[in-house]
Amino acid sequence: MIIVTGGAGFIGSNLVRGLNKRGYDDILVVDDLTQGDKFLNLVDGKIADYMHKDDFRQRLQQGQFDNIEAVLHQGACSDTTERDGRYMLDNNYRVTLEIFQYCQAARVPLLYASSAAVYGAGPVYAEDLIYESPLNVYGYSKFLFDQVLRRHLDDLNAPVVGLRYFNVYGPNEQHKGRMASVAFHNMNQFQAEGHVRLFGGWDGYANGGQMRDFIHIDDVVNVNLHFLDHPETSGIFNCGTGRAQPFNDVASTVVNTLRARTGQPALPLADLVQQKLIRYIPFPDDLKGRYQSHTEADLTQLRAAGFEQPLRDVQTGVAEYVNTLIERGRL
Repeated sequence: MIIVTGGAGFIGSNLVRGLNKRGYDDILVVDDLTQGDKFLNLVDGKIADYMHKDDFRQRLQQGQFDNIEAVLHQGACSDTTERDGRYMLDNNYRVTLEIFQYCQAARVPLLYASSAAVYGAGPVYAEDLIYESPLNVYGYSKFLFDQVLRRHLDDLNAPVVGLRYFNVYGPNEQHKGRMASVAFHNMNQFQAEGHVRLFGGWDGYANGGQMRDFIHIDDVVNVNLHFLDHPETSGIFNCGTGRAQPFNDVASTVVNTLRARTGQPALPLADLVQQKLIRYIPFPDDLKGRYQSHTEADLTQLRAAGFEQPLRDVQTGVAEYVNTLIERGRL
């Protein structure tokens, strides 16, 4: 049995499908369906059982599991604006520590979700302590457990891999509300209002020019499965494309893909702005000093670990995402 925590969430549910595509369905999903809409992410996934996260935590502490092949730990509070440090450190750091301790005692491979938020404002995004300075308590909760793994890398009983996710987008993120990807929000804005809104210039960047490393969820799944297939490898690895692209690229791809669905030609950014299909709003004061204006994963360690697959750029991945949601009737 493979355990996927956060398995009804965005990345977790896609990992379930990735395992299903391999013919594997002996999966225990752990999550919190108190707000039940996330169940939709599990409807077309094949699993063996579901367990609430609190029940799982209790049973784990009591050692009540047998025959676990691996744990894919994706469950966390991913709200970068959450300021309740007590909650964040218990939910993100302490639970991960407990899972790590169990997996080491039981000799079970563990893959867990870290985050590019550990790097703070950058500008270097390489897996080294000298580049890590989180801007919020979410990033700190991930940073803190990464240090635990680093301390134990030379005496592990079972493989452990932490993946620092950059800006992930793709199907099954609709429940995330404001924390859903910019691509998701751009799609819904354009469908509802006929235009897309982006932040205006700030921090030395032009309107819509802030840059992020945007990675499609299918590529994230492939990275996870690579490490599941290579239990000889442990460590912390970036999970991005190694390619920073501006928010303007995301918005342009969304608008032009939706235009293409109705037989309209693609337009360059300048024309999209001139026709007010893309509009800019003032950069929010409450995000100043707490916002990553540029991220770009250094993939040196990931490639050295043997992951050789190509990774989608925004123009390819976002277009796929738009078309997938339309074909599923969810846009």
